[in-house]
Amino acid sequence: MDLDDLEPRKPKSQPKDLEAMGVEELEAYLAELETEAGRVREKIAAKKAYKEGAASLFKS
Repeated sequence: MDLDDLEPRKPKSQPKDLEAMGVEELEAYLAELETEAGRVREKIAAKKAYKEGAASLFKS
């Protein structure tokens, strides 16, 4: 095993400095996060449905 295999694929992003943001910027940032969270929930649901479909094919 190579030590490079243990490194994360992408460096983790640092949280934004919320102190430097105004109320309007914070609201816009929150809206972006909520949109992204919805997109992630949709992808999770799709992957679960795919996994359940595949599992049902292999049940005896």
